[in-house]
Amino acid sequence: MPTADLFRHSISFRVEYHETDGQRRVHHSNFINYFERARVEMLRAAGLSYRQFEDDGRLLVVTEMNLRYFGSAEFDDLLTVNVEATDVRKVRIRHCYSVTRGDELITEGDSVIACVDRNGKPTKLPEIFWKTWRERNDS
Repeated sequence: MPTADLFRHSISFRVEYHETDGQRRVHHSNFINYFERARVEMLRAAGLSYRQFEDDGRLLVVTEMNLRYFGSAEFDDLLTVNVEATDVRKVRIRHCYSVTRGDELITEGDSVIACVDRNGKPTKLPEIFWKTWRERNDS
């Protein structure tokens, strides 16, 4: 069983200068990187390793990504990224995200991540995902 919540996680970090544009604001494309960082850290916190997924021949690929911007973030801001899996199937996971600075919502989004083998063919997620999801939602 996971050591932490496999389906919900938060991380906080400061915006680095190289993530900003010429106006010291976070470039819009970096929010996708923040989402990915949160997903990887969610796995790590649950005692799982994305690196091990790859070593086992499974890749988690983005098949859909949606973002909505409500404000801007700047160099040295302390941001929090919240990620939550909202649907888990045998081959894919839907995540929802929010990025905040204090109580201010900066960005929110959602994604669908699919599990594929090294040839790009859909393959089942490790059993712990959909089994844990089913147990969580059956109670």
